[in-house]
Amino acid sequence: MSDIADAAKRLLLGRPVRSDDLGHTLLPKRIALPVFASDALSSVAYAPDEILLTLSIAGLAATTISPWVGLAVVVVLLTVVASYRQNVHAYPSGGGDYEVATVNLGPTAGVGVASALMVDYVLTVAVSISSGAQYAAAALPFLRGHEAAFAITLVVLLTLVNLRGVKESGSFFAIPVYLFMFAIGMTAVVGFVRYATGTLPMAESSTYELVAESHFDQGLTGLAGAFLVARAFASGCAALTGVEAISNGVPAFKKPKSRNAATTLALLGSISAFMIMAILFLAQKTGVHFAENPTEQLTINGQPVPDDFVQDPVIGQLAQAVFQGVPIAFYLVAAVTGLILVFAANTAFNGFPVLASILAKDGYLPRQLHTRGDRLAFSNGIVTLAVAAIALIWAFDAQVTRLIQLYIVGVFVSFTLSQLGMIKHWTRELRTTPDPRFRTKMKRSRVVNTIGFGMTGTVLVIVLLTKFTHGAWIAILAMAFVFVLMRAIRKHYDSVRDELTLGEDPAAARALPSRVHALVLVSKLHKPTMRALAYARASRPSVLEAVTVGVDADEVAEFTAEWEALDIPVPLRVLDSPFREITRPILSYVRSIHRESPRDLVVVYIPEYVVGHWWEHLLHNQSALRLKGRLLFTPGVVVASVPWQLSSTKGQTGLEKEGFAAQKRINRRY
Repeated sequence: MSDIADAAKRLLLGRPVRSDDLGHTLLPKRIALPVFASDALSSVAYAPDEILLTLSIAGLAATTISPWVGLAVVVVLLTVVASYRQNVHAYPSGGGDYEVATVNLGPTAGVGVASALMVDYVLTVAVSISSGAQYAAAALPFLRGHEAAFAITLVVLLTLVNLRGVKESGSFFAIPVYLFMFAIGMTAVVGFVRYATGTLPMAESSTYELVAESHFDQGLTGLAGAFLVARAFASGCAALTGVEAISNGVPAFKKPKSRNAATTLALLGSISAFMIMAILFLAQKTGVHFAENPTEQLTINGQPVPDDFVQDPVIGQLAQAVFQGVPIAFYLVAAVTGLILVFAANTAFNGFPVLASILAKDGYLPRQLHTRGDRLAFSNGIVTLAVAAIALIWAFDAQVTRLIQLYIVGVFVSFTLSQLGMIKHWTRELRTTPDPRFRTKMKRSRVVNTIGFGMTGTVLVIVLLTKFTHGAWIAILAMAFVFVLMRAIRKHYDSVRDELTLGEDPAAARALPSRVHALVLVSKLHKPTMRALAYARASRPSVLEAVTVGVDADEVAEFTAEWEALDIPVPLRVLDSPFREITRPILSYVRSIHRESPRDLVVVYIPEYVVGHWWEHLLHNQSALRLKGRLLFTPGVVVASVPWQLSSTKGQTGLEKEGFAAQKRINRRY
């Protein structure tokens, strides 16, 4: 069974990679861009949709300002990218925002940033995969109603790909990400050329009339109008999610790590900015109408659209208009857009495990998350992210409109605290740096981070005000829960460390017990019992006795007679059990020994069967397991399991196969 499981694991994940091969898994810029930037690039597929969707509430006139809202988003995006270029140079260890906040603002701020990022990574996977599942359901009608199950399947597949290692998964995801960039770039260029030559067709939805909701029949006027524009801006800022992933992934870059990470950030910012502005500009020129409630807001000839009306995403409508008469180009754009929405989750699969590893090293998460797996990937972190995302997809039934409201809160919490931390970092460095050249550079960097802090803080306030009642409160609650959980884990690790420390007198920890009182639990006279007795005698304890529990008088008499007949040189003690219990009499006896001689060490030897099949566990060792579970909580007691391998274990360890292979190598050599 173990051979089959091992073969299946090797088939799915590949052969284990040696630790000294870690350098070969580092990423060049051409692979790092799709690995760490797929989330931010994919937001181009829904950030413009969210802007138009929100503005549509106020009617057609409001949507005309969509390019200006997009421009505001781009300004914030480029500012954040410029700020994070400072981060990767100042803190290249991979801690990213968590490290910046911890070092400059204190551990509480660092844990707050980490909790926000971890929640946002889970939401990234849930939103991206759910969006991709909805695209798939639109193209494949048989998936309708099964989007959640399909999304969960996609998460499982992404998990398996990432468990094979960062470099392998990066190569796998590079092609669709570059295809998406090519498709959107081609749409933009062809669209601009057709607009300049006056041959740009109108979108199919331009024939519909966009009706404002009743409380916005006067358009964007007053406080309500300003609030709606702010909400559209906040929704469009989803385009910034994923920018922080590069600062967390600096260790995965090839040398020079910081420079390559900064270059990748610059590429990400420029490409995303171009795509967002191109889509919003062409959407306005082609008359794309994108409504939050199509059956209520879209009309044709004064009549509402049918209930079964399907509203295509903005990119789909643009591609259909720009490539009118060239359906293959339209299908290419639609296909790669759906793919990038799924593969955007890969950014989280690279960022979350690295962050979790650093947090585990610092004691804020279980230690198991710090270690690398067979393929030098942080396997436990990858699996943890997948499980959390699957739970979220199942809970929200893979509905993007519900999940998107929880989005981007966490990332702007981390953005804001990170920028504040970098301001303190440069201020501290300026106090100790006399060289004028370096001081000028640091002052310039501080100005960049100050502008970034102002912008991201403003966006955070807008996001909280406009999205709190729409579902952002759930994300905030999740962040608070993760924050409290991580603090509790750290408190536990600290208390265990204090409890186990050697203290001022290390010699006291090495003090030997006064005596060793060994007990061998016996129930029958057979080979496992004799092996346990032999092991106990070999340890040369101060006191050695065999202990059995007397449940049936006849059986006890027979057992005692057999013991004496074999002349075993170990005294046998029979514990009375009037209520036919096994565990309690042994525990009482062990505790009585400890009470009489508190400085003595009691060692209990328990013979156990080692079985080869899962169902054999149900038939053996049940009493031993219950007894061990109780003895482990008894002070001054050590439990020693003495194994006896049953015949069913033959071939289970793999040692026989290794020995056979070694013998073959020796034979070939001689």
